[in-house]
Amino acid sequence: MPVDMLTTSFTLMNGVWNSPLALLPIAALAAYLGWKGVEFIPLTRRIIERREGAQ
Repeated sequence: MPVDMLTTSFTLMNGVWNSPLALLPIAALAAYLGWKGVEFIPLTRRIIERREGAQ
């Protein structure tokens, strides 16, 4: 990989990480995908059902 491409991508990502307005949609998307991942992974679903059943 050329050094120019690495520095350009680092500069762009640095700008995104420093802006709270740009991080809000990324955080919302990550939370949504995390919740959907928990629903579809059978092991985590069983763990959640056991916790709810014990209460």
